[in-house]
Amino acid sequence: MRILGIDYGDARVGVAVTDPLGITAQGVCTIRNKGSKKLISELSNVINEYSPAEIVVGLPKNMDGTEGFRVNETYKFIESLKTIYSGPIELIDERLTTVGASRYLDSTNTRGQKRKAVIDTVAACLILESYMMKKKNC
Repeated sequence: MRILGIDYGDARVGVAVTDPLGITAQGVCTIRNKGSKKLISELSNVINEYSPAEIVVGLPKNMDGTEGFRVNETYKFIESLKTIYSGPIELIDERLTTVGASRYLDSTNTRGQKRKAVIDTVAACLILESYMMKKKNC
């Protein structure tokens, strides 16, 4: 049972997926966000390729746990996502995932354009791993 993880952003959208057994998360791609229509079209291709049983989307909360200003944009994105995906869509707190992704890329000495191209995919992996841990602990 695959789960798709999404790190939604204004400029780029990171995508990760679990292995078929739902044990590990791996990065799939980073999609440049060139508008809702194009983004949903590209995500449709990913969804068709991996056929996830569910999708988890990072929810941008503030450090104090309140919903950040980006939450409304994320909810709009989820509504668009529902036009191409009828399965369950879960939300998970994404606080510090970009910081974690940045630290990981620092440890691998990934710099410049390469870093910019993968940071959102790494953040999507962290979102997905966080969700998998939450499910395991429930």
